[in-house]
Amino acid sequence: MSENAQRLRELVKLRQVRDRMDREYAQPLDVEALARGVQMSAGHLSRQFKLAYGESPYSYLMTRRIERAMALLRRGDMSVTDICFEVGCSSLGTFSTRFTELVGVPPSTYKAQCADATAGMPPCVAKNVTRPIRNQEAMPDKPGYSGISTSQGDTP
Repeated sequence: MSENAQRLRELVKLRQVRDRMDREYAQPLDVEALARGVQMSAGHLSRQFKLAYGESPYSYLMTRRIERAMALLRRGDMSVTDICFEVGCSSLGTFSTRFTELVGVPPSTYKAQCADATAGMPPCVAKNVTRPIRNQEAMPDKPGYSGISTSQGDTP
């Protein structure tokens, strides 16, 4: 088998792992179980997943869980603790820490501040507007960067 064909087969497996995390984010998933599902070692899966998607499988899974938690918090009818367990986290401390890292405020503050901010928005718009920004997605600090693009194609 050619090197190119093997790489494509591996990318298919990585996509299967990512799709499984998207579907089963609330289930107890770990890298070993994910790796077994695609006949890879846990170490190899972690390295290749990071190369392909820019973050570890654990980080990707936690981001999915936090995104879902944000939607539940905006809804406003569940406690932070209930949401923590609903999205598949087993530790309220880890959930709160990761939520704060990704969103910028603790889950209880988010619930209080953002519940009204998205009132009346279609859920698909609210999800897009409130999506957490991972570290690698943030623009690096550049002198003169304003975050606003112009129609003339100017670059900061």
